Amino acid sequence: MRRSYPDRRAGGSSGSGALKRRVFLERALGVAVAAPVLRSVGSLQAGEPERAAAGARRIKLGVVGCGGRGAWIAKLFQNHGGYVLWAVADYFATVSDSAGTALGVDPSRRFSGLGGCRRLLESGVEAVALETPPYWFPDYASASVDAGKHVYMAKPVAVDVPGCRRIEAAAGRAAAARRCFFVDYQMPTDPHNIEVMRRLGAGQIGPVQTVNSHYYAGQFADPPKTSTIESRLRSLIWCNDVAVGGGYHVNACIHAVDAALWVAGARPVSATGFSRLGRPDPHGDSHDVFSLLFEFGDGLIVSHRGKHLNNGTDFDVSVEVQGQAGHARLGYGGKASLRSGDDGYTGEVQNLYEAGAVRNIAAFHRLVLAGDCSNTTVARSLDGALTTILGREAGLRRARLTLEELVRENRRLEVDLRGLKE
Repeated sequence: MRRSYPDRRAGGSSGSGALKRRVFLERALGVAVAAPVLRSVGSLQAGEPERAAAGARRIKLGVVGCGGRGAWIAKLFQNHGGYVLWAVADYFATVSDSAGTALGVDPSRRFSGLGGCRRLLESGVEAVALETPPYWFPDYASASVDAGKHVYMAKPVAVDVPGCRRIEAAAGRAAAARRCFFVDYQMPTDPHNIEVMRRLGAGQIGPVQTVNSHYYAGQFADPPKTSTIESRLRSLIWCNDVAVGGGYHVNACIHAVDAALWVAGARPVSATGFSRLGRPDPHGDSHDVFSLLFEFGDGLIVSHRGKHLNNGTDFDVSVEVQGQAGHARLGYGGKASLRSGDDGYTGEVQNLYEAGAVRNIAAFHRLVLAGDCSNTTVARSLDGALTTILGREAGLRRARLTLEELVRENRRLEVDLRGLKE
């Protein structure tokens, strides 16, 4: 079944081959076919107010993972006005206490250790925001749903296929229990990206011939390992470790790959490519330079390049689309644009890291209060996770790997938790 992405073909019709391929892959993941979704993930968030309306009910929220982005996004939840920051949890007690103090959370509801999420779920929260290293997302999301909570979570939703299966199952249980399950992507919330996608869906550049995406950024600190993985759980160090963070391609390049999938309107059937480890003095096992090709069932090929090195290159995340009659660009920053003959559109994507999160926080509040548990961001988040896992594995193996083969392997990545605090 096709996702919510607008169809890239002129005329907007979907082929039966794409439909059959998508249904097969959903069944291969061991879950039922997803329910119909809205026009696009972006349309759900676009135009949302940044703050709660006066008198709106406030949701008791717990935040799990209070490091850099976790503490930052917790403040955005608080600024929205529709949430009560009720509880916080982080593996490190000092981090939990610091965030709790900044957010005005009672000391009795500041939790730490591996069991911090469980204790937070027992503290009286209605909803949970998950901002931990993604290795823990399937566990924490499943526990949150089983505890009857609404879930707001970062991407990538998992680091391996078994984790994707668990996320999809948890989201299904959430929908059945009338709970919201929301995944935070920023690019599809931007109004200019949405407008470009609308015009692509209307066939303004003709049939799409090629899609090229890239993610250029620096690396994170990658210090020597210690006797336990505790030292890897701070300051995004875990992005260097495939099992803990998914690796640079799954954790970071996913933004550009997600936008490319938005254009393609489907999951790929295979990936072929190469990757290498290029940062100086590495200690984690993640590769950080990528050149990948994704093949789709209708013949479309999407190329992706990734670079995560501190070599002076500006941060640049974009997708370029070439059609028979024009071309287009989607971006995390800079211009979102489309040109076709004498017609065109250009808009500046501004402050998306924060603006996208603000829109998503507002959308989550509205969905919870409206009892809208269609959970339309889940399918997209799984597409992105599975596609980047596929690309990561193809690059590591320097081979062609089909999505069917990846799903059949069902390989679980293990993390050594010995020596960590409960």
